[in-house]
Amino acid sequence: MKVEKPDWLEQMEGILETLNEGVLIADDCQRVLFINESMEILLGASRSTVVGKTSDAIYSGNDYEYLQQQRERAKLQGFHRFEFFVPRSDGARVPVIVSAREVEDPEGRMFAVVTFTDITDQKKAEQSLRDANLQLQQRAEEIQRDLVLAARVQQSLAPRTLEWGRAIVETYYKPVLSIGGDFGLVSPHEKHLDLLICDVSGHGISSALLANRIYTETVSLLRGGAHPGKLLHRLNEFVVKQIGISGFMFTMGAARLDHTGLQLTYAAGGHPPAFWIPSSGDVHMLEPRATILGAIEDAVPEEAIDVYDLAPGDRVMIYSDGLTEVWDAQGEMLGIEGLAALAKRTAKLPISAMREAIIHEVVSFSATPVHDDMSLVLLEVG
Repeated sequence: MKVEKPDWLEQMEGILETLNEGVLIADDCQRVLFINESMEILLGASRSTVVGKTSDAIYSGNDYEYLQQQRERAKLQGFHRFEFFVPRSDGARVPVIVSAREVEDPEGRMFAVVTFTDITDQKKAEQSLRDANLQLQQRAEEIQRDLVLAARVQQSLAPRTLEWGRAIVETYYKPVLSIGGDFGLVSPHEKHLDLLICDVSGHGISSALLANRIYTETVSLLRGGAHPGKLLHRLNEFVVKQIGISGFMFTMGAARLDHTGLQLTYAAGGHPPAFWIPSSGDVHMLEPRATILGAIEDAVPEEAIDVYDLAPGDRVMIYSDGLTEVWDAQGEMLGIEGLAALAKRTAKLPISAMREAIIHEVVSFSATPVHDDMSLVLLEVG
């Protein structure tokens, strides 16, 4: 059908044909007066099949109803922009941004000028992003399930509270992440009780894997009868020669209480000094003889152990640096001396209450959430 075009449209056709966006111009009766070449490409049809017809020749059903609603909004607002599609002659739908504007010519006649911007590439990119996000979400869920399982395994490495003869052991373990690099061991044997805490450098999955491997080796060595000094030497040798990761290191404080329940053998490598707290309430520091483990072959000297004669009521406290490396609001670190003061202040409490009080005081001291794994083993001899 031949339609009469207004003069201004005749003058603008050349410009409209150069646009990369599809352009459709319709009169106030919704008859299509003009589409440009870009619009023909979007439709997959020649302009002769569209010009002279109304929009219901292009859209039908609910799509036509929706388009009419958007046209009314354009009339009210003068301009309206929305996301829609252009139906192609082959049945495909081309996603577009529709910009509709109502214009009035010098003779007072109203026309709709509608542009269609092809957003196919954008939609493909959005779909690719959604697919990638879905894959990331699925992977994150898998990792979370693995972390839950790993956390359960990690908890199995935590030291356990127990009574051994007249000795009582209280423990505490909390990783800063769901899994951490600390582990502890309270291992009773027929003639002695082994107590230790190990602190592996770093946090998270890699540290937890390394801690688990060292834990397995530790258990094997203790079952073989290794005393604390030999334990440190063999573990250091194992990590240096068998694991050999640059920059990886760990510390350990290990004690053995003999069958009398009153003689303690202690050895430590790079670990914060343990506390020996006699019934008087004084605090004596058990300093490590060995340096940080896992970095150099000669970290553990020949004489790495100290032997202490305890008395009934004495307590021994082994801990990780997660209890000392906390800072208050003024930027002051609690440190070893501060923790020793806490131990002295709480030493007259029942041993379980002492453990709770120390943890509470450490957490309360810190002005920010604790940033390192926290492990504690408290021993009281009877």
